[in-house]
Amino acid sequence: MGDPGPRGPNGEPGIKETDSKVYLLVKEEKRYTDAEAYCQVRGGHLAMPKDDGANGAIAGYITEAGLSRVYIGIHDLDREGVFTYVDRSPMTTFSKWRKGEPNNAYDDEDCTEMVASGEWTDVACHPTMFFICEFDKDSV
Repeated sequence: MGDPGPRGPNGEPGIKETDSKVYLLVKEEKRYTDAEAYCQVRGGHLAMPKDDGANGAIAGYITEAGLSRVYIGIHDLDREGVFTYVDRSPMTTFSKWRKGEPNNAYDDEDCTEMVASGEWTDVACHPTMFFICEFDKDSV
């Protein structure tokens, strides 16, 4: 069979690491708030790409898994039109919105997904989809 690759804290396959972060792709379909809660229970958050390196790692992860989209930790649930990371940190230096996004289509798009290209689009929070959690290296 060969080496199955890196594994998560509970032996789950599919961990991606950067210098400071560990990313875990969770192949369970959850609504946005449930996905974030899942990550928090495990000591992390939904993935919050804050630079090109992190964004590229997450995008590569989505592509390798053969997925087209996952939830990431960016939303404007607190204040419409003002997107922040789920840990409440402001989005100051980096963003990867697809052209024309965020567009709050149907007045109902307060959460964010990343597509395999690494671009972000705002989406509704209630559909269920796979998601990626992020953990600080020093907390794992």
